[in-house]
Amino acid sequence: MASVPERAWRAYLVRCGDGSLYAGATNDVKRRVAQHASGRGARYTRSRPPVVLAWRSPPLDKRAAHRLEARLKRLTRAEKLAITERRATGLLRRLLAASRQPLALASSSAQRA
Repeated sequence: MASVPERAWRAYLVRCGDGSLYAGATNDVKRRVAQHASGRGARYTRSRPPVVLAWRSPPLDKRAAHRLEARLKRLTRAEKLAITERRATGLLRRLLAASRQPLALASSSAQRA
């Protein structure tokens, strides 16, 4: 098994004071959540304190973490809650697998024709 760099990237979900969930990606979850909590994070979280970490992914490379973040942002609230409550192992497994795959080019089938 390949070793994971000390500053590996992770996608994460934070729970905001209004109950909403915000998805992000970083190579230092503790620092980034502290930024969100102190009002120096994303504009979305600045207006919804307090902010607490609800979930973080296993270590990933930078590209995979950002792909996973994008996929998390597209999930429904119920799906995000299921992930934070550890009830969505199948969904999470699919998201992680997809985030590790290269993005398919939309024009690739047209080029084969």
